Amino acid sequence: MRIDVRWMAWMAAVTAMTATPLAAAEIAGTSAISAVTIFSRGAEITRSAQLKIAQGEHVIVFKDLPAQAIDGSIRIEGRSTGRLDIGSVDTRRVEIPRLDPAVSQSERRKLEEAIEKLQDERAIVAAEVEAAEAQKRFVEGLVTLPTRPAAKSGETAEKIEPWSDIFALIGSRLADAEKTRLAASLKVRELDRRIADLERALSDLAPVEDARTEVRVKITTAAALEANLLLRYQVPSASWQSLYDARLMTGARNVAPSLVLVRRAAVQQRTGEDWRDVALTLSTARPANGASAPTLESAVVDFMPETPPPRPVASAPAAQADRARRAAEERAGEASVAADKRQDEEFAVGEQQASVEASAYQARFDIPGKTTVLATAEVKRVLIDQATIEPSLVVRAVPRLRTQAYLYAKLAAPKTTAYLPGVISLFRDGTYVGSGKLPLLSPGQEHEIGFGADDSVRVRYATVEDKRGESGLISSQQTDTRAFRMSLKNMHERAINVSVQDNIPTSRQQDIKVELTGKTPPTRRDVDDKRGVLAWDALLQPDEERQIDFGYRVSWPTGKRIIYGR
Repeated sequence: MRIDVRWMAWMAAVTAMTATPLAAAEIAGTSAISAVTIFSRGAEITRSAQLKIAQGEHVIVFKDLPAQAIDGSIRIEGRSTGRLDIGSVDTRRVEIPRLDPAVSQSERRKLEEAIEKLQDERAIVAAEVEAAEAQKRFVEGLVTLPTRPAAKSGETAEKIEPWSDIFALIGSRLADAEKTRLAASLKVRELDRRIADLERALSDLAPVEDARTEVRVKITTAAALEANLLLRYQVPSASWQSLYDARLMTGARNVAPSLVLVRRAAVQQRTGEDWRDVALTLSTARPANGASAPTLESAVVDFMPETPPPRPVASAPAAQADRARRAAEERAGEASVAADKRQDEEFAVGEQQASVEASAYQARFDIPGKTTVLATAEVKRVLIDQATIEPSLVVRAVPRLRTQAYLYAKLAAPKTTAYLPGVISLFRDGTYVGSGKLPLLSPGQEHEIGFGADDSVRVRYATVEDKRGESGLISSQQTDTRAFRMSLKNMHERAINVSVQDNIPTSRQQDIKVELTGKTPPTRRDVDDKRGVLAWDALLQPDEERQIDFGYRVSWPTGKRIIYGR
């Protein structure tokens, strides 16, 4: 039986191809940033890629993600015109040259040829400089001619040697040589500058490696299709902070006051890539703060270690050793106490941070239109929203410290989303009056904002009585008696609520008694949970003046001294 060797070789090749699985083909994926969600710290980036994919197994390679993309946050999703199954998503850090090697090599060759040409030209000009300097040295040497014999009687020096012509020639030649040397030196300097510029351009063409994150997506398709893939990942170097404008219109006699609260955001990022014309979303979520509460460790309290009795003094060195050992033990005890204090302090700080960061308020603000944020940490300000609020105005004063009234607007936060802490700029009747800080406000929470001095409310303060004496039949008590008078006058065209505050001392000892005196009792005591702080609230009509008389009496046993403090 005759066997065709060529046919057997062809069959073997076909068998090998069917028995060995083909390697998945790589597809270079190019994506562009389409949307960004920024958190208080960090951001989530969404990139989109349009691909045409043939049937079979493929590996799509994306090399345009920044180096600081968090590996665990990378996700792939999207839509396609046919069935597309994602098998695996692998990531790694790679170094990619910023310039095309072929283009870079061509540019380098051009620059190198230009530098060589300039260097040849410089060598020629440098030779001209050397020739001019040599000519100058030669002409200067003519000045030192050998001494000639003295002229004979009846002959002049001009008849023996034409010295005037020689000196004129020397001067002319020296001037020409110096002029040639200076011109050539200037040309050398200009050539050196041009060569230096080209050498810097040549160094800039050196291949620079840029760190990126490479994503390899293994997929399988049942048929040729088109796909729109979305790559989502988070980066740490981005943030946004709340900024506010509070614009108060104080109104008039028949016009109620109004307040417009404008909320903005200051956005900045250094992620290594610019966000150009993206859909920007601001989120109050805090993924950078972790998902679980911190864990407390056990705290203990113990006695300080007792100092052992000193040993008999045998010698001066032994006594010194004992003293050193006792000092070390005392330091150890102090360190133990300090460690316990630090544990207490850390516990307090931890609780405080947890109470602030445990806010359940989360919201997303979609900024209308497209926004560009460059990766230069430059602050980008965008508008979130604004709300018109009907405030209630109140004038506050603390005459003991300053005889000046201040206007406040009391408002309730809109019942939409929480207002995060931030700097607030204050405008009263269209005039900027200062800035302050807005705390975290939950929806509907009340808050007061100060809008500067109110010169239409006059405040006065006077001390009516201040004396020290004794009381009791046998003078068993000493007393301090003090009385004050505060007055306020409303010069507005409409009625205004006023609130005046002062304080009286509070006792830390049972034997020291403090009694509130005066004809005008306070409306509120221990304002804002501060002991001894008093407040008088009233509604003043136009041109009405209100007088507040109050004071206090402090008594304590005779023979003891008291001090006033905080």
